[in-house]
Amino acid sequence: MLKGKKIVIGITGSIAAYKIPFLVRLLVKEEVDVRVIMTPAAKDFVTPLTMATLSQHPVVTLPFKTENGDWNNHVELGQWADAMIFAPVTANTLGKMAHGIADNFVVTAYLSAKCPVFIAPAMDLDMYAHPSTQNNINILKSFGNFIIEPQIGELASGLSGPGRLEEPEAILQIVREHFMHRSDLGKKKILITAGPTHEKIDPVRFLGNYSTGKMGFLLAEEAAARGAEVTLVAGPTYLTIRHPHVKRLDVVSAEEMFETCMREAPLADIVIMAAAVADYTCVQKSDAKLKKSSQPFSLELSPTKDILKEMGKLKLKNQILVGFALETDNELEHAKNKLITKNLDFIVLNSLNDKGAGFGLNTNKITIIDRSGPVHYGELQSKPIVAAEIIDFIVKNRTYQA
Repeated sequence: MLKGKKIVIGITGSIAAYKIPFLVRLLVKEEVDVRVIMTPAAKDFVTPLTMATLSQHPVVTLPFKTENGDWNNHVELGQWADAMIFAPVTANTLGKMAHGIADNFVVTAYLSAKCPVFIAPAMDLDMYAHPSTQNNINILKSFGNFIIEPQIGELASGLSGPGRLEEPEAILQIVREHFMHRSDLGKKKILITAGPTHEKIDPVRFLGNYSTGKMGFLLAEEAAARGAEVTLVAGPTYLTIRHPHVKRLDVVSAEEMFETCMREAPLADIVIMAAAVADYTCVQKSDAKLKKSSQPFSLELSPTKDILKEMGKLKLKNQILVGFALETDNELEHAKNKLITKNLDFIVLNSLNDKGAGFGLNTNKITIIDRSGPVHYGELQSKPIVAAEIIDFIVKNRTYQA
């Protein structure tokens, strides 16, 4: 599972750094291409020569190579890696990572990462238990990083308690299981919609909503990272997609989204309709800018096509159809009704009554309702984690027969 993967190991100034040569050796045995980076303080605990010998690559500790002035490019390293493992991570470096204090090569590489990041703290038990340390860990979790929790055991201080770096074999297994998990959508074709639609009034005005498309884009990235071939139908948004296995199709209006989805849906194993499609469009669209006047102004509106309902009518055998519902009252009742009337397999419910959930935010709180009965109640979490939560649920239940 790890053969051929490219992994960066970041070492900071902790006595627990003595374990990292063993981790590098284990990864190399798995035929992983390992690059090691270190903070200057880490060299007090393990030498760059040791790590270079075991990894079979030069070790980077500074942004510049002092002998000739060449630049060690942290951005290229962030793009190169399939994963980054920072271990051991001191309380000092946790704070720098959480707050973007990029005063060494290890933190600049972390801030440039476009891959899964594993962070393994190691420190004395009182430092680990301190509210500032725990707050920094929670911040890093909210960014979507994976925290490898320290173990309870004897520490360098002579005390015993939580703060001991996880063993190399266990870290290896955590990373191995992650990549096994990340291939669970291998070769599945997934259609995802995202963002709002804009319904033209005149050349400078439109009907729309507050959706940014962030949730749909994160779902596309998450599904592609787990092996799926993703088609993303995106309404107007400033967002960009990074994963090479996501094909992006841009649309503007509800009609354009309808036509694109009808064309793409028969090719998909899973359809996730996360877009906030306008319910109404203008009957008359002006080619010239409408002028302001002192008189009341009204627009004649007609309903847009119900894309989700049409998808439910045309749903193929063994195809999974997932809808979204954003509600403000009687949330569960409305979502369950939508689940049945539109022939969905699952529906993801958002309530605007939940603080921290809704359009344009970095967090979300969802409830997933399964057509077969069970209801999954999520917690308020960062949107990348919520995207993984939704994909996890679909993967677990993808053999569901409508």
